[in-house]
Amino acid sequence: MLPRSVRSSIGFGCLAAGLLLPVVARAGLFDDDEARRQINNMKAQIESNQKALDERLSKLEATGQERTERTAVDLLQLIESMKQDMAKLRGQMEVLVNQTEQLERRQKDLYVDLDNRLRKMETLGAAWQEKLTQGERDANAEKQAYETALNQFKVGNYQLSITGFQNFLSNFPNSQLAPNAQYWIGNAHYAMREYKAAIAAQQKVVSLWPEHAKAPDALLDIASYQSEMGDNKAARESLNTLVKKYPNSPAAEKAKQRLVRK
Repeated sequence: MLPRSVRSSIGFGCLAAGLLLPVVARAGLFDDDEARRQINNMKAQIESNQKALDERLSKLEATGQERTERTAVDLLQLIESMKQDMAKLRGQMEVLVNQTEQLERRQKDLYVDLDNRLRKMETLGAAWQEKLTQGERDANAEKQAYETALNQFKVGNYQLSITGFQNFLSNFPNSQLAPNAQYWIGNAHYAMREYKAAIAAQQKVVSLWPEHAKAPDALLDIASYQSEMGDNKAARESLNTLVKKYPNSPAAEKAKQRLVRK
């Protein structure tokens, strides 16, 4: 039989290996491939040390030298060396486990940050979608208001048409249809023989939207209203202004023809 001190040391070495292996097993649960590889190498080294010890014990028992003092010294040295190796392995294991835990925490923080960003993007996307939906509703309301006023003009309800277009301009002042709405107000006043109001309405088109396609048409209409009022001089001035300001417009061609006849 082996001396009690030797068996105690052997028991300690086995106990250390038994305590360390669960740590190895837990560390293997992490996804870090490099940490898993190093831990597996440590497990292999522990198993190799244990195997060497078992072989040494078996050899000693087979030769009958286990009772000699020299054998006990050799065995104690082997166990001491094994204990030192185990201590080194335990230290390396703790470093690896700590690194793996830090990596797991960083990954968790990254996932939390990514989740927060995705939530912000979803919120922003929902807000933009709401704006788009609201924009579509506004566009539909704008179009409906304009067409309602225009339909009143077409059926001869000129005063209702004027009111409708004025409400349209009040509700949608930045609409692309605003110059058209103002232009039809002038036409509606003209249809009711309200020449001064018609001229004032068309002058707004020219002054507020001088680059719009309706501006030369408004000038041509102003000249027409002035002629019907008997103010041929003013009408001629309006036609000359039209030709000078919008020389390439269809309205300018009509203005040139009128000037030739006058």
